Amino acid sequence: MVKLTEYEQRMLNGEMGEFKQKALQFIVKYAEVLGAEELCRVSRATLFIGAQHYLDCFNNDDYDEIFSKFYLNSDKKIKIAEFDKECICQTCAAACDIKDHESVHLSKEFFEKNKRFLDITKEAGVSIVNSCTPYYVGWIPLMGEHFVTTESSNVVMSNSVFGARGNAGGIEASVCAAICGRTPLWGLHIKENRYGDVVFNIKCPSKTVYDWDIIGYTMGRMLPPHGKPIINEGFERPDIHKLRQCFSSLATTSGAEICHVVGITPEARTLEEALGGKEPLEVIEITQKDYDESVAMLCDEGSGDIDLVSVGCPHLSLEEIKDIAMYLKGKKVKENVELWIWTDYAIQAMADVNGYTDIIEKSGGKLLNSSCPVVMREESHRHSKAMVMNGAKQAHSIRSQTKAPVYFGDIYKCLDAAIKGRWEA
Repeated sequence: MVKLTEYEQRMLNGEMGEFKQKALQFIVKYAEVLGAEELCRVSRATLFIGAQHYLDCFNNDDYDEIFSKFYLNSDKKIKIAEFDKECICQTCAAACDIKDHESVHLSKEFFEKNKRFLDITKEAGVSIVNSCTPYYVGWIPLMGEHFVTTESSNVVMSNSVFGARGNAGGIEASVCAAICGRTPLWGLHIKENRYGDVVFNIKCPSKTVYDWDIIGYTMGRMLPPHGKPIINEGFERPDIHKLRQCFSSLATTSGAEICHVVGITPEARTLEEALGGKEPLEVIEITQKDYDESVAMLCDEGSGDIDLVSVGCPHLSLEEIKDIAMYLKGKKVKENVELWIWTDYAIQAMADVNGYTDIIEKSGGKLLNSSCPVVMREESHRHSKAMVMNGAKQAHSIRSQTKAPVYFGDIYKCLDAAIKGRWEA
């Protein structure tokens, strides 16, 4: 039996409307399954909503009906109403760029459907931000703050770097939590469950964003089930972009939701603090051999002509877009090669003001917002005969959507491939 406050009981009784009542019913059932004894207040949420392809199973465009069945687990159609006022809600990565569907080969009909779905949730209180790196545009939960997010890398980032508290609860649970402002007090919402138990020592390169992408991917491959990793020693100090890349790939090859970095993250000032005074379950070294094995898993062998380069998984920061623009200045993307560079539309607007977008477009590239090939799915890239990706998460996940060769490398090697029209091993 889940213990509810007076306010929560009133909501469950329907006093705040059927929309919130159904959402809280879902959360209470979820808490019962988890064994949580009570709920906690959620103050921030990022939500993977809109005309996402997981909704393709519905053969109609009635968003109230779709929303009721998919998110609220209700056969009765309930009109979408206001999300919790005290929870800062915004959209995660979207199914399409908010302005340009033609460059990414999506239909106008799908573009308009996605806009309509997002507009409905906007009216309900969910801000349209469309970012998988929301901390670049102000979504930063503070230490101890309870959050929900549908972006796996953001779960790890928010728990680890900000010291906020949340679980990878899934799309439906996150949406319902944002509607009613409550989630089960369970898992990483509880301090005692946040200590790390598997120690990693780094014996491979750790200088670049690319290196940290490989470290995260490798760590996830080697992490025991349910393990909570601690990066202990042997690494060069990362910045937030390197940790973004590490956490993205870590969450691709494992179910990790938190990753302590000794001397960097707030709950890991020392190894002893990160472990909570206990002995680790395992101590693992990531060697050059492990690093090379991960690269081989992500990048097809050999060299070859390419026709699509996608950079920006996860979505890029302004300074990375600046670096790309400066690298491309005076150069030209090869004819018949598409170069897509991904960020959110707030960062894109800053790139516009600073002239970076103009430089990129003069080179033949496209600065795009809100989405990526994996989220847009096959319609966006089925024409490609060979593609290049800079993110391990993208290079790993895109393989289930294509039979074309997939090459993986750092941003500059990706840009070189776009300029030459060829991947050089």
